[in-house]
Amino acid sequence: MTSAATKPSSVNRLKSNDAGRHMISDYWERIFTANERNASVVWYNGAALNPIFQAAGLEWAHGEAFAARLSAQKLEKSAQLAAQEYGYVGELCSYARTHLGTALLAKQAREKFENGIVDEADRDELASRLPMPNFIVNSYAGCSTGQQWDELTMRVLGKEVPIFNVSLPFLWSNRADAGYLQGQEWEEASDYVADQLHKLIEFIEFHTKRPFDWEALREGMHYIKQAAEIRRDAMAMCRSKPTPATFWDWIASVAHINFLPAGPELVTYFSNIREEIVGRLARGETAIKDEKYRLYFDGIMNWNKLGTLARVFAEHKVAIVAGRYTHNAFWQEPHLIDTDDPIRGMAQHYLLCPTNHGFKTIKHFTEHDCDYYGLDGIVFHSTRTCRAFTGPQQMLARAMQKDHGLPSIFFEGDVADESFYKGELLESRLEAMLETIDVRRSRDLIASA
Repeated sequence: MTSAATKPSSVNRLKSNDAGRHMISDYWERIFTANERNASVVWYNGAALNPIFQAAGLEWAHGEAFAARLSAQKLEKSAQLAAQEYGYVGELCSYARTHLGTALLAKQAREKFENGIVDEADRDELASRLPMPNFIVNSYAGCSTGQQWDELTMRVLGKEVPIFNVSLPFLWSNRADAGYLQGQEWEEASDYVADQLHKLIEFIEFHTKRPFDWEALREGMHYIKQAAEIRRDAMAMCRSKPTPATFWDWIASVAHINFLPAGPELVTYFSNIREEIVGRLARGETAIKDEKYRLYFDGIMNWNKLGTLARVFAEHKVAIVAGRYTHNAFWQEPHLIDTDDPIRGMAQHYLLCPTNHGFKTIKHFTEHDCDYYGLDGIVFHSTRTCRAFTGPQQMLARAMQKDHGLPSIFFEGDVADESFYKGELLESRLEAMLETIDVRRSRDLIASA
């Protein structure tokens, strides 16, 4: 008899993702050594402004990404405790809470270093290794907490760090001509954000005291466009039944497309993923063993439970094929990028954050993905401290059931606070939904006989 400990995994992860992990660790090690190299550091949250920072010769630390990394490594508790002791309650976005705690720990570590109490090697808490920023940039879409997050960070750091805020208007899509990537609202918002990006570059030039390298930005966006096109191609191949890769594989590559340096290595990484998927399709190799159900995942990621969630669904023969967080974010419309004049296309992507749309557009995304990938139902991750993502989920569940007959379930968890995760509820609700899908399939079979 095979024991649980020796039971073969039903999850067949992409090997290309494992091979690309060094890119993430190399990036963070470069951030941690920024002070030693006298490099200027910018802390930022929200939109993927990193191509601008890269072209300006800065080191960039993304607050959500660092909170997610701490959470995935089970190292988030010290930062969250520091934030709690400072007065931030547990209902605050756990990304923001973790990052604010990180700011406190990093500040304390810097003060000890400057007073000769410790040296750099004595900083044993990963959360405290983040170098102090030279300035802060906020560019948050669709979330009121995100839009205030860096303002609070600046206050935690004693109001001594310059800050720039890029305002990203919510796309309500209420006008008669409004639609995804179209209409007066879309065009006006694109111009509004593009104008602010030019002002952000002026802000950076002022504080770095050097001219912005526009050619470096064009080069960086050239690589990002290439990588994004390849990523979309590879995602589309997962329409095949059974699927050669899952939502969890795309989650594992979010860091690469979202904030790692733009260059040839990024293109090679996604080319390897696409090549591996092509190979799997040719060999009939599947992402999970004995795929029986295909579902959509709506919700931001629970970084504490990435491996757990992948395993739970695979053990029920469920392939999570697509999701709002992966398939409708992160340079997902590369045709918008003009590599000769990239600012407006960048602004448009910042507006396309999956939490920045009215219900009509979110329903449009979900209908498209469920139809394109041939999905049987939807799993909603009701993220406890991310109201921006959970806000429209109940309406979306009802609409997809009513208009398309797609069943759905909700389970509770969080982005970076595992205390909110309810695994038992997920498993019991998942089993009930799969039984519903089985009954529907039986009825369809009888009706077609």
